[in-house]
Amino acid sequence: MKGLLIISSLGLVAMLAEIFKVKKLLLPITLLGLVAAYALNFLEWKNGMSISYFDNMVGFDKPAIAFSGIIIATAFFWFILANDYFEKDSNLTDHFALVLFAIVGSLMLTSFKNMTTLFLGIEIMSIPLYVLAASKKGDIKSHEAGFKYLIMGSFASAFLLFGIALIYGACGSFDLGEISTYIASKSGDIPLFFYVGVMMMLIAMCFKVSAAPFHFWAPDVYEGSPTLITALMSTIVKTAAFAAIMRLFLIGFAGVSEVWTGILALIIDLSLIIANFSAAMQNSVKRMLAYSSISHAAFMLMVILANVRSNISIDALVYYSLAYSIGSITAFGVLYNVTRGGNENIDAFNGLSKRNPLLALCMAIAMLSLAGIPVTAGFFAKYFVFTTMIGTSFKWLLILAILTSAIGAYYYLKVIIAMYFKPNTEQQTVPVETSNTAVIMITTILTVVIGLSPGFIAQMFKF
Repeated sequence: MKGLLIISSLGLVAMLAEIFKVKKLLLPITLLGLVAAYALNFLEWKNGMSISYFDNMVGFDKPAIAFSGIIIATAFFWFILANDYFEKDSNLTDHFALVLFAIVGSLMLTSFKNMTTLFLGIEIMSIPLYVLAASKKGDIKSHEAGFKYLIMGSFASAFLLFGIALIYGACGSFDLGEISTYIASKSGDIPLFFYVGVMMMLIAMCFKVSAAPFHFWAPDVYEGSPTLITALMSTIVKTAAFAAIMRLFLIGFAGVSEVWTGILALIIDLSLIIANFSAAMQNSVKRMLAYSSISHAAFMLMVILANVRSNISIDALVYYSLAYSIGSITAFGVLYNVTRGGNENIDAFNGLSKRNPLLALCMAIAMLSLAGIPVTAGFFAKYFVFTTMIGTSFKWLLILAILTSAIGAYYYLKVIIAMYFKPNTEQQTVPVETSNTAVIMITTILTVVIGLSPGFIAQMFKF
């Protein structure tokens, strides 16, 4: 709770920074604020904080605190990575405020107890991102990305609101606890439009995480947006959205799981097939990572599908979110520095091991982690997902996930092959700011450390 209040205050500070002429101090203030938010978030793990006035709207239980910690830590790394990006920005304070309020919306999604708060969290997170996606001035692709994101996001919001209205019409409440009690008390005597509302909300949330067949916006938006904004979408937004889906379907709609699990299994099926085959055909690294994110969304949705083992499911989702966020920050950090010249295709990485051996090594480890290769964090993230699925009736998804992961290894290895085995097409070295180097190195080390000690990390997040 205190972390949410601190980051909200940082957003207000960013809005007023131009007036009070503290523009140059904005980055250090933001980083200190994020450290304070993370520290207070950590302290609340054992000594939970509650404000009674907000108790029926948001609740920072242990799952919420765990996901909030991942979001705040990722945001800290992201702001350091974006240091030189902001230096060249004439709208510095606006961009800081937009990013910080997107983080506020993300934190609300991890902790909502009421569907009103769910909708507010999604909109507070999404609206700044629509602007940020189109923030690359003079680039038609960036403008197209922002427009597409806005239109598709609006469709998703409409589905979400219609679904919320139908559910409210059936049970007379927006509160997740009361909805869950209503489902239990009716025991089969639930009106049909309630189920329609659940399905509409499932479709809306699948839009937000770009699961197939609701994924068509993602490759174009990822490609057109500034690289660091794409990194923000791929990490913080994904983590928050999956925390929201977990809370919505494992708490609110768990009693009607027989209605949505079959549809969700089909969505996962399509996501695994479409994402991996499409990613294998991409030349643009950003588009490849976009389709890759759809595949990872499918894995995280598998955890939601395994709702019959909820405690293990939550542990697995937290670990996967952590591993995926760290790997993505590394990958996008390297991509941002390598593609400054404008070439975002795989051939931009040709001979990178000779031009900048450290960047090549970090990118290789990130690709191996995203592919799920031992001993990286990504391997155990997928292992925990498979563990949750073994106790369900959807074991066929395990086979499909393993087969499509083999295709995933192919397109991730293409980047590694380009870095180490393709001739160097550009003679100059790749200059990297010290702050960027530090973030890329730290996240790479974390990827390996988390992969070497999965049991310890999982135990830390034991609920």
